[in-house]
Amino acid sequence: MSRAVEHGLIPGSITDVPGIEAGHHTLAGRPTGCTVVLCEQGAVAAVDVRGGAPGSRETALLDPANLVERIHAVVLSGGSAYGLDSAGGVMRWLESRGVGFPIGSDAGMLGRVPIVCGAVLMDLGVGDFSLRPDIEAGWRACAAAGAGVLSEGNFGAGAGATVGKLFGAQWAMKGGFGGSSWRFAEQGWTLGVAVAVNAVGDVRDPRDNRLIAGARDLHGLRDSQAAMFGAAPNGGVPGGNTTIGVVATDAPLSRGQAGRLAQMAQDGYARAISPIHTPFDGDTLFALSTAPPGRNEISARELTALGSVAATLVAHAIARAVLAAEGLPKYGLPAARDLPA
Repeated sequence: MSRAVEHGLIPGSITDVPGIEAGHHTLAGRPTGCTVVLCEQGAVAAVDVRGGAPGSRETALLDPANLVERIHAVVLSGGSAYGLDSAGGVMRWLESRGVGFPIGSDAGMLGRVPIVCGAVLMDLGVGDFSLRPDIEAGWRACAAAGAGVLSEGNFGAGAGATVGKLFGAQWAMKGGFGGSSWRFAEQGWTLGVAVAVNAVGDVRDPRDNRLIAGARDLHGLRDSQAAMFGAAPNGGVPGGNTTIGVVATDAPLSRGQAGRLAQMAQDGYARAISPIHTPFDGDTLFALSTAPPGRNEISARELTALGSVAATLVAHAIARAVLAAEGLPKYGLPAARDLPA
């Protein structure tokens, strides 16, 4: 049983949502990798970006004013900007399956272009800088994808993730990948979350605000937020952090409603990470609705409930990520499980 389960955090996986498959690929040469969330039948999508140093792909097309209405995958990747290459492998994999936006004319269809969005986190400081997710990594993540529960901790985009870097990388701890899900019994909807936690800030249990991972000193965990009342920290590298994730549902959403869901859900970052949305982070969260086209969109009241639960799931997934993570002694990175109970 994982520490996340022992602590009573809401379990689950984004793959609990009908129409979603997902998979990890973790590189063998150093701790890094990518995670793909597939919606081959297409999904209404939106994104909310709040960090000061984001790295992303195909986010402009998610504006409701733009042409393409549904996407086919979201990639979360390590490797900083280099990791955006992994989306190319996802495109090739989807194209091989005949998935994508149709391109052609009255004379006939030329082919399909898969619409793949993504975001990256910076983990290049852990191990060999030259090793990062690439086209092959994206393909392999797709090949590993399915409807089963995604592994948490040191997998995929969470493999090289770290947290608690405000006082320098030497005092950081291991971050990771986490998930959570919830089913609305009355409406029959499912809501799922996938998140890779690589924050400059500390991680807290969203239920009681207890510090569970973050910056350390010689005596154990150090409360970064409290320390900043005395003196500004001198650690942190611009773009060297970032929490990235996806929230998905089969509730029917318009593109505008998906945007509101992403905004509300990202509040879960603030419930579990402190500080958050700093100049050093590129915090990004995608929202997906896999409901088939033509269904009536949900009401504002229902969207309020959906977004509220989504924020809670995101916060729980973040805590689950660090509690499931394993330490990397080779790189001087302990995990939450390595701390005294």
